[in-house]
Formats: sequence, structure tokens, C-alpha cells
Amino acid sequence: MVIVENITKEFNGRKVLDNLSIEIRDGEIITIIGKSGIGKSVLLKSIVGLLRPEKGRIFIDDIPLVGENIYLLRRKIGFIFQKSALIESLNVGENIGLALKYIRNMHAEEIRNRVIDALRKVELDPKVMELFPSNLSGGMLKRAAIARAIILNPQYILYDEPTTGLDPIVSRTIEELIINLNRKMKITSIIVTHDLNSAVGISDRIAMLSGGKITFLGSTSDFMNSSNRDIIEFRSSYYLKTGE
Repeated sequence: MVIVENITKEFNGRKVLDNLSIEIRDGEIITIIGKSGIGKSVLLKSIVGLLRPEKGRIFIDDIPLVGENIYLLRRKIGFIFQKSALIESLNVGENIGLALKYIRNMHAEEIRNRVIDALRKVELDPKVMELFPSNLSGGMLKRAAIARAIILNPQYILYDEPTTGLDPIVSRTIEELIINLNRKMKITSIIVTHDLNSAVGISDRIAMLSGGKITFLGSTSDFMNSSNRDIIEFRSSYYLKTGE
């Protein structure tokens, strides 16, 4: 379980997260939704320890995310950045196996076998490991980034805008992959997105982030039927932009 307790994060005196609290259950797919630039990625990076809140506390499996705990707890977490963030000078196999080499000190053959297994889990041909990131399509890049995130068998996977920049068909295959990995690996998936259709399609619960706080937390059906003003405004804005 992840517990975020009254955290505040500021940038240049502006509170992006303001006394925010949320509890994330083991094994669920939870999506944090909200307008672009509202602070969703800031919350995600705070949970993984990449950003430090000025106030409040974060617990992962009842362990506070502070000091040396941060580096130990990160091993429980896989993180997929919005732009995949693969290292361009390394091939796909080297990117995926990097953590095994430097954190687990595995031998080359064992790393190769684990990388092949991870690629198969994300439905990529093992031959892809010899290619470089620049050779991959957007969907393949995203799958390779997910393979890198699962290589250490994490308990949690954090996805930052996993379908942004992808066409609807590829987006749907990535959503199905997220669901399959969540069920097969029995992990907790935390997603941030401004894509309403994606959130409703894959989530067990949805949290609405607005004004630095979680203003709604509940099931997808409750979200879609909610009279919460933030949700109504978000839905209306989304449908106007997408024409749906």
C-alpha cells in the first residue's frame, strides 16, 4: 500500500500539491486524472522519491520514504516516464538490462535471458533487443520502457501519461498491456493521465487532482456519474477538445 499523507510541494513559491492525501490499495489500477500542468507528474515523482515534498509524508508498505529508505524502496517501483527516457546510445537490450547489471550484478548471459523474458511479457520480439531506441515506433518505445520497468519484478509500476502521443489503436494495445501486467504480475499500477477514455477503460479507481488536492476518489462509474464541479468541468473540456 502507498499512503500519501498531507504533502505539499512548491515551485517558486507556488503550491502545486497542497496538503494532498491519498491511499493506494495493493493490486489495484488507480488513475490520477486532471488537466495538463495541474501537478499529476509531480505527485508521481514524489511517490517514487524523485521529488521531495516540503511538507507531509509518504509511506510505501508502511515504510517512510525518507533518507536511505528511498533507495531501498525504489527497488520495489518501476517507473515509465512520459517520453520513455531510453538511453539513445544503448541498444534496447542494454537499456532494459541496465538495472540488472548495476543493481543485481548479474552475469551477461543471465541478463540476456531476463531481458528476453521481459520483452516477451510486453509482447515484443526478442530481436528488438539489438535495435536502438531511434529505430523503434512510438508504441514499441513505450513497450520497451515498460519492459525496463518490470525487469526487477517490482511491486508497483508508475506510469506517466502512458498513451500520450500514440494513435488510438496503439493506445488501446498499451492499455491492454497495463491491465495484463497488473493481473499476471499481481502488481499495483499508478497512472497519471489527462486522457479520460483511457482512465475509464483501465482503472479500478480514479482520483481527480485539482487545485493541488484530490477532490474525488472512487470507482469509474461513480466518476462518470459524479456531480463534482471539477469533474464536470474536466469532462466537458475533454469532450470539447476531442469532439466526442
